[in-house]
Amino acid sequence: MKRKRNSIRNHSAESALFMRRTIVVFLGILFAVGILFTNLYYLQINSFDTYKTRSNANRISVQTVPPNRGLIYDRNGVILAENRPVYSLQVIANKANDLKNDIKRLTKLLSLTDDEIEKFNKNNRYSRSFKAITIRDQLTPEEVALFTVNQHLFKGFSIQASLKRYYPFGNAFTHVLGYIAKINNRDLEKIEAKGERARYQGTHYIGKLGIEKYYEDILHGQPGQRQVEVDSWGKVIRTLSFTAPTPGKDIKLNIDINLQLKAQELLGDNRGSIILMDARNGSILSLVSAPSYDPNLFVTGISQKQYQALLESRDRPLINRATQGRYPPASTIKPQMALLALDEKVITEETQVYDPGWWIVPNSKRRFRDWKRWGHGLVDVFHAIEQSCDTFFYDTSYKLGIDRIEPFMRLFGFGEYSGLDLAEETKAIMPSRDWKRSRFNQPWYDGDTISIGIGQGYWTVTPIQLTKATAMLARRGDNIKPHILQSIISADETVTPKYDTSKKVTLASERYWEIALEAMQGVTSKRRGTAYRSFGDADYTVAGKSGTAQVINIKEDEVYDADKISERHRDNAMFIAFAPFESPEIVATVVLENAGGGSTNAAPIARALFDEYFKEKNKCHLYQPPLQRISKYG
Repeated sequence: MKRKRNSIRNHSAESALFMRRTIVVFLGILFAVGILFTNLYYLQINSFDTYKTRSNANRISVQTVPPNRGLIYDRNGVILAENRPVYSLQVIANKANDLKNDIKRLTKLLSLTDDEIEKFNKNNRYSRSFKAITIRDQLTPEEVALFTVNQHLFKGFSIQASLKRYYPFGNAFTHVLGYIAKINNRDLEKIEAKGERARYQGTHYIGKLGIEKYYEDILHGQPGQRQVEVDSWGKVIRTLSFTAPTPGKDIKLNIDINLQLKAQELLGDNRGSIILMDARNGSILSLVSAPSYDPNLFVTGISQKQYQALLESRDRPLINRATQGRYPPASTIKPQMALLALDEKVITEETQVYDPGWWIVPNSKRRFRDWKRWGHGLVDVFHAIEQSCDTFFYDTSYKLGIDRIEPFMRLFGFGEYSGLDLAEETKAIMPSRDWKRSRFNQPWYDGDTISIGIGQGYWTVTPIQLTKATAMLARRGDNIKPHILQSIISADETVTPKYDTSKKVTLASERYWEIALEAMQGVTSKRRGTAYRSFGDADYTVAGKSGTAQVINIKEDEVYDADKISERHRDNAMFIAFAPFESPEIVATVVLENAGGGSTNAAPIARALFDEYFKEKNKCHLYQPPLQRISKYG
């Protein structure tokens, strides 16, 4: 085989190729270095502010500082809703090393319950990883110390101090104060709609019911802001700047704690409500609904089991019976019925009706029975109110007709909101022809009017409506607005809202007022009056009216026997009153569900409350509440 000849190397060509390659490599390196320096210039010069901000974001945390919620006091300066310091254990999930294992170790350290772990897992599942999640609320001092010693083992975990609402009198003021609870999605929607998202940054709670809800804008305050430097564990090293929040304003209520607690005591185990109102200006001195519940359960987070028990209770403790309870007014509205009949010239003060114990609608065979089976004999308007004669008002209401009764009763607030500063209120029902047609698609019958004449049938009222109507009687038609708030207290001033009277009820003669009111005084001061046993020996003058409201219908040929009827079907006991008669100061409404006769069971409670009121009034000039209890501002 022939050997291949080696070609002669061209050193000049090789040198030129090497030079070209060197130049290309050099240009490549130069280009890369150019890109590097360009990028460095972009990062160090052009984007300095951006990356400095991002760097600071890892080192500096901007925290919203929620405002302290305003405090709530009674009229004497006794605190009813305060803020207490509590400590919570929280974790930011994306800062933890091994969250699942950390929770296991915490369970052993702090004895976490299954419910707490389940609640945490649920919140962690639906919460953003960079947001703090609470593991346990209200740590004890021992638990705080125990975790603090071991905190270095739990990256991303921390103890947060905060103020939480506390109601020192528990269930005594629940239906007045309401409560605050954690903000939910529905609350967020309302906050967004009002354009107040920034105001609620950092706030976890909002007023849900009662005064807490009605005056949320006053009690909440404005948030502040704090810039802090943190380490890689999220622990605060130092505070860089601080803008203080503006605390919510304190409010002072017209509620008197002594009268409130007395009313609750007198209600005892009864279902019902008691309202005491100042007849001179509409101030609510006491408002109790029973049964009640502890509002602190909702602040700390009520369990599903506890909440379900409240929802399913036959006694309906979640209902504010004073403003949402709907009851037939029974005989408590007979004074207004008498006023209308006098004003319409259907009766005079001399008119007499014979009561054999029953009344029959003309051209009918149906009998409407009087509560007194053997009747009252001949009665005029005075005796009809004093002795609560049904037959007199059967006859009167038949002559008046529903078309005159319904608009007149609305003047006294029946079928309307009372104006009370609580959102939880119903209008109840002031029936009319149109109402029955729209509700049942039926015409109005004479028998319907007869039942309305003694406060039965379709007619329902709330205790607050009865209280307002009674005050209007005492004031001879002046319409005052019931209200719980007395004043708003801030660091700079104390503001007392003004409450104007509404349209006055006017009658053709002032004498008509005197007739109805004299008859109401006879209820308590004359021996045949239905409430004489309760008020006959009182050292102050009282005007009142008892009522016994049927819960179920009793057939014409049946006799009502409470012992043979289930407890839930027995009559409601009702009583309204004001005192002193000559110069009214106080109005009371007592409603007891399924308790029986109003004069027997409700009137004694009203008497005890009036005694308490006048006792406190006589002592009040000796009592000066400490100034520091009135406001946290000094």
